[in-house]
Amino acid sequence: MKYAKLGQTDIEVSRLCIGGLSFGEHIKGGHQWLLSQHETTEMIAHAYDMGVNFIDTSNNYAKGTSEQFIGKALKDLAIPRDRIVVATKVFFNEGNLKKEAILREIDGSLERLGLDYVDLYQIHRFDYNTPIEETMAALDSLVKAGKVRALGASAMYGYQLHNMQNIAKEHGWTQFSTMQNHYNLLYREDERELIPVCRQFGMSLIPFSPLAAGHLAHLGWDSGTLRNKTDQIAIEKYDSTKDSDILIVDRVAEIANKYHVSMSEVALAWHYAKGVTAPIVGATKMNHFDQAIKACDLKLSQDDVTYLEELYRPHELVGLIKAQ
Repeated sequence: MKYAKLGQTDIEVSRLCIGGLSFGEHIKGGHQWLLSQHETTEMIAHAYDMGVNFIDTSNNYAKGTSEQFIGKALKDLAIPRDRIVVATKVFFNEGNLKKEAILREIDGSLERLGLDYVDLYQIHRFDYNTPIEETMAALDSLVKAGKVRALGASAMYGYQLHNMQNIAKEHGWTQFSTMQNHYNLLYREDERELIPVCRQFGMSLIPFSPLAAGHLAHLGWDSGTLRNKTDQIAIEKYDSTKDSDILIVDRVAEIANKYHVSMSEVALAWHYAKGVTAPIVGATKMNHFDQAIKACDLKLSQDDVTYLEELYRPHELVGLIKAQ
């Protein structure tokens, strides 16, 4: 396993991150493919044994039970606290990013995780209804209190990130070190503005959905899995551009055949070629995670990257909260 620093911090993470969206209790109306506590513990143990030390979750994943499952797994596995990097998020909760909401939600997350601090605390989306100064001051207070080591942002417009970073800098508050955005071979809209702003501020990219909800991991569009059939969010993200995007999927398969590797290895290796620090992989099967880990050692040529990218067509913005 290879490792890298998050942004300009001293936090060292594996070049692959375990996605906590796959963990939690089966709740009516929620995701139906989630792993049980036992399966969650097995998956984290397996990934950790392979050198993966980075886990991402959120206060709203499976109504908080993702954090609970991860916390219990870390406790049962007796993983030393300084050997694991835990990230969680705040926004999809009462009050969004208001000061009182942030202060309340971090305590809830720490309790569910069974931790004294989280390594990376991320705002899950941009809050149009709360002054940026209020949000950044509250987040900075968590760093000063020792409840959080570093801050991160998630899907938003480039100008929003730019404004938030500059306001933090002007007041001497902690700036964001990471960006967890929607980024993969089938969705590259953030290359226009958001990613250049991230580079400007020396932020690490830790994108979600690096395999486009599995579409980049197999030939054809539909896999027939429970997630493929029931994940309405993924259906809304990708199915409207299926006819053009399936051609890119075919090219991923071609490159995979060229190097005698899996398609997921190629799709993830593309991220490394684009300077991504650690794509977040929400695997539900250990062999899927094993394939993802192998991507760290696959180097694509510039010709490969060009070939994979050249059929891309502009997409409607998805994954962020659009400007009001």
